[in-house]
Amino acid sequence: MQVSVTDFLTLRRELPVVDVRSEGEYDTGHVRGAVNIPLLNNAERVIIGTTYKQKGQAEAIREGFRLVGPRLEEIIKTTDSIANGKEILVHCWRGGMRSNNFCQFAGMAGIKSKSLEGGYKAYRQLALESFKKPLPIVLLTGCTGSGKSEVLRALAARGEQILDLEHLASHKGSAFGGLLMPPQPTTEQFQNELFEGILTLDSSRRVWVEDESLAIGKIFLPVDFWQQMTQSPLVQMDVSREVRVQRLVNEYGLSDRGEFLAIMGKVVKKLGGQNYKLASKKLLENDMFSVIEILLTYYDKAYLNSINNRMDRIQLTVPWDGVNVDKYVDSVIHSAREVVRCR
Repeated sequence: MQVSVTDFLTLRRELPVVDVRSEGEYDTGHVRGAVNIPLLNNAERVIIGTTYKQKGQAEAIREGFRLVGPRLEEIIKTTDSIANGKEILVHCWRGGMRSNNFCQFAGMAGIKSKSLEGGYKAYRQLALESFKKPLPIVLLTGCTGSGKSEVLRALAARGEQILDLEHLASHKGSAFGGLLMPPQPTTEQFQNELFEGILTLDSSRRVWVEDESLAIGKIFLPVDFWQQMTQSPLVQMDVSREVRVQRLVNEYGLSDRGEFLAIMGKVVKKLGGQNYKLASKKLLENDMFSVIEILLTYYDKAYLNSINNRMDRIQLTVPWDGVNVDKYVDSVIHSAREVVRCR
């Protein structure tokens, strides 16, 4: 039995999801919470593809059964453990042969299942469509080190709706944004996680999003979502340079000095040769405060250049001393109620 992608999203709240694509396909992008049980692994898919081209579909199908046969007991055992007495939801790429065969094998072992009509492709199409739907986005902006991510999380704790792009991307946005962070997901998986976040939102209420570039580290925002961001109102955090320097020292002070120096080497042209040499010297002296002060010379200039072209979209500027985030968030919410209107 097949279910639509809409029903699939509802049913998965109670039923386990099994992704029967290869591990390579799964790693590129998958449904949140899905467990990967490849019917054909990476190497076997290559064999099937070659057989199909050289000998046709019928022989490719036979070759597939020969490859799966020795692993079938292990596949069913793993599936039974995941099902844990429940029905399972199954999908492959297009909702075709792999998921259908998997469901048949599971059924022979007494495991009930439903397959996703259209497969993972249908899920991806729904995700891409979601980025086109208008959201009442409000961008939280401010110079590097202002504490935008901390404020964003505090807004969520107050019941405000947020989309934490940097958390989803495992990157803080700047050249140094990957330091002390886990590896980034693929762009496709990032988009899947963004879609999952959008699914939880009430589109009649504002959604706070941190002001970001099109790229966050190595991943790219969906173009349709990014275009919405470029038209959204801005709430600007006003935080003194001294406070921002100290916040960044606290944030990056324990990072590996060699790795930090290597990243500085990538922004030499933007930072300037003299600034780079001085920052490198201060880094070797373990004077992180001076290093950050020098780096902010470049980052503040870049931010000001960016924000000057968007001054007409700044609806609110809220100063912060960097001390009490809860009190500050209360002020932001109160001011936003008076000034920022959902579109």
